[in-house]
Amino acid sequence: MNKTIRLAIVIGSNRRESINRQLAEAMARLLPANFEVSYPQIDDLPLYNLDLEGERPASVNRFTDEIRAVDAVFIITPEHNRSLPAVLKNAIDWGSKPMDKNVWFGKPVAITGTSPGAIGTALVQQHLRQIMGILGSVVMGGEAYLQFRPGLITESGDIGPDSHDFIKAYLDRFVSLVEKLAA
Repeated sequence: MNKTIRLAIVIGSNRRESINRQLAEAMARLLPANFEVSYPQIDDLPLYNLDLEGERPASVNRFTDEIRAVDAVFIITPEHNRSLPAVLKNAIDWGSKPMDKNVWFGKPVAITGTSPGAIGTALVQQHLRQIMGILGSVVMGGEAYLQFRPGLITESGDIGPDSHDFIKAYLDRFVSLVEKLAA
């Protein structure tokens, strides 16, 4: 398919040297040329508060407009206390409100992440599948648990040889889902 696909990669970390940002950038290099990638900023969003709905802050409008404009979303996140980082949950909440303007509805979504732990980000992925499904996203099946260890990402910023085929296959499944839904 040659149609340009706009993909937002939402990184669930606000850390400058985030290993999940490194993973996101390395994975983006494996996407087909027709995928146009953006990285929406989420660390400047105020905490969700219904009182702000009447006059939404500019950062919220920027974020929700960015998500609304893309064809698909890839969430790459660390796991905090066996669940979502607060910064990511806050962004999801802003995007879901008001319900008739829910920017997540109908969007194909893939989820992964990395951490130094042996099970990677298994539990946050489970929570995100539930949340995004409730919000009406088309959540890709399958899981990608990635332990961040030497060699996952090379010094040049690419996916290392030990994980390349696994990650590429995961991305290929997501690309296929997105292209089918875009057709």
